[in-house]
Order: sequence, then C-alpha cells, then structure tokens
Amino acid sequence: MSPKELATLEKLKDGDLASFNAIYFQYSPKIYVRLIKLVKDPVVAEEILQDVFTKVWVNRAKIDPTKGFTSFLNHISDNLAIDFFRKVQRDKSLQMELWVSAVELYYHTEEHIYLKDTQDILAKAIDSLSPKRKEILILNKFHEKSYKEIAEELDISVSTVSNQLVSALKDIKEYIQKNYRNEAIISFLATLLFKF
Repeated sequence: MSPKELATLEKLKDGDLASFNAIYFQYSPKIYVRLIKLVKDPVVAEEILQDVFTKVWVNRAKIDPTKGFTSFLNHISDNLAIDFFRKVQRDKSLQMELWVSAVELYYHTEEHIYLKDTQDILAKAIDSLSPKRKEILILNKFHEKSYKEIAEELDISVSTVSNQLVSALKDIKEYIQKNYRNEAIISFLATLLFKF
C-alpha cells in the first residue's frame, strides 16, 4: 500500500468524508465485481455494496491501515453476501426473484457474446471480398448510398453496381457456410444478409 493510501485511511479513521469518498471510488468497482460473482444479481450486488461501505464508515475506527484493506473489504462483503443467502433461504419468493435475475443475467451475457461473435464473422466475411466488391458493399450497406451515387462516385454503371452487390452477398454467404459450422450463427447471418 502506498504512503498516500495509508494517509487516506488514517484520515478516514478520523472521520474525514473526502477520504471516505476517495476510498469508495477506488475500491467499489472491484467489490462490486466480487459481489456480482457471488449473488448473480446486479441490483442485489449494488445494495450489498452500499451496505459494505456503510459498515466501513460505521466501523472506521477499527481500520488498521498497516493491514490489508482489500482483505478487510472482502471480509465485510463476503459476510453480507452470506447474510443475504441466509435471508434467501428463509424467503421463497426472494429465491424465485434471484433465480429469474440470474437467468436473465446469463442470457444477457450470452446474447452479448453471440452478437459479438456474429459481428466478427461478418467482418471477416466482408474482408474476404475482392477490393472492388468490398468497396461497393460498404458504400451501399454502411454508408447507405444509392446504386446511382455509387456508380457516379466510382465511375461505373448502375448495372455493374447491382451485379457486384449480388456477387458480394453471394460470396459472403459462401464464406460463412464454408468457414463456420454453427447452424444458429449461419442462420442469423443469412437473415442479416437478406435485410441488406
């Protein structure tokens, strides 16, 4: 622990509110992550986090700056999480709420990973196109330019733009089917391509 942190903890022991705020902003993110892993519910984790730092303030005179402050915080947060689980065991409706929340958190995380995977796959598929097809696809699908605008910008015919786009989409679908076995991802990307 740095001399600055030691000094902040000493001031906290004396009831300095600015030092308490500094400690809160330094340590609360790590404690919150720890609590999320324990209780699997962001709302509950936030409530326990506030309780952790309320206890820190109430028991500030007991803080020993020469000992591990992180361990001190972890001990408080773990005890409060245990208290929460004891309450859950006594309250069936709370058990159901916690279970639903955990399931929602799981699916939200899975959905984020799934979306990132599909975005990465689509980006690789687009990168596999020839430079001209890639340019036309990007101008049309991402810059929302019309066939006529692209034709004028690249000094080619509108029919060439149309043909190149059709070929680009076909190439992307073939690339995805050739390189990825996950049927759900292939289906999702195919749907995405048809929206083009």
